[in-house]
Amino acid sequence: MTYDMQTRQRRTEWFKNARWGVLTHYLADTASATTEVSITTDEWNRRIDAFDVDTLASQLESIGAPYYFITLGQNSGYYCAPNATYDSIVGRSPSRCSQRDLIVDLYEALHPRGIQLLLYTTNCAPANDALAVQKLQWAWGYDGPAGIYYGPKRTGARLAEFQVQWEAVLRDWSLRWGNKVAGWWVDGCYFNDAMYDFPEPPNFQSFTAAIRAGNPEALVALNPGVHILKCATEYEDYTAGEVDVSFPATDGRRSVQRWIGTDQFHLLSFLGQWWGQGEPRFPDEFVIGYTRYVNNHEGVMTWDIPISHSGHLPQAFLHQLSALHRALA
Repeated sequence: MTYDMQTRQRRTEWFKNARWGVLTHYLADTASATTEVSITTDEWNRRIDAFDVDTLASQLESIGAPYYFITLGQNSGYYCAPNATYDSIVGRSPSRCSQRDLIVDLYEALHPRGIQLLLYTTNCAPANDALAVQKLQWAWGYDGPAGIYYGPKRTGARLAEFQVQWEAVLRDWSLRWGNKVAGWWVDGCYFNDAMYDFPEPPNFQSFTAAIRAGNPEALVALNPGVHILKCATEYEDYTAGEVDVSFPATDGRRSVQRWIGTDQFHLLSFLGQWWGQGEPRFPDEFVIGYTRYVNNHEGVMTWDIPISHSGHLPQAFLHQLSALHRALA
């Protein structure tokens, strides 16, 4: 089944109207880490248990954020919610999936305030967890200390066995949360033509269907890489739009507009010095002006900011996003 533009427009309308939102990299290590993290499962669970969802929700409400993304996990293999399917495949005891379901608790705090909850995940096994890589039958990642990335295009691997298992993991989470989760941003989709662009499953259709298993209206974006403002597949809803140091004014051919191919126009970048780190790198005027530019083209802008272990947002970023909220209001 493909999704016609009427379906996609209905699904993305609230997102377009939101205009901007917040993402945080809440991880056991740091974003894009390439070495194994030293934290223990007990330490991870204590950290998750201490996460203050009410204060975070109040902070997001105070800056007028219409939606909020949080990372489920990334390279360490530590995740902020239980997943029985993942545990049955990886077989680690104790599990690196947290005992507390932080996603449910975040929803309960955000929903009464009218803030939509969305999730960051990956299309790959946690690269720095050797056991998970083996059990999930993952076969590519970082090559050596230089951090050179290689993948199916280079190895000739489709990784169908991995994809079937990873779809089951994502389906488990999706069914667990249902319509509590309004959307997903899937990182690492750098080799889509080698992994997903096939008529038979596992493919784009089966992958996105697994993500939407609990909520057919959930938004999905598959990230093909930095600076690539394009539609990855007709089965997604909005552009991943990852940018870091170059902020586009076009999609490479023409002025941006609401629809990039069949996707809602969306961009994601960080306000700190790196994803989830540092002090604000821009003056308020740039953040306001660029967000307004994106909105004027019917696009959506997501800003990544740091977050503490306890789930609190730094005052410097709250101040900047409050200025953005006031300017756009």
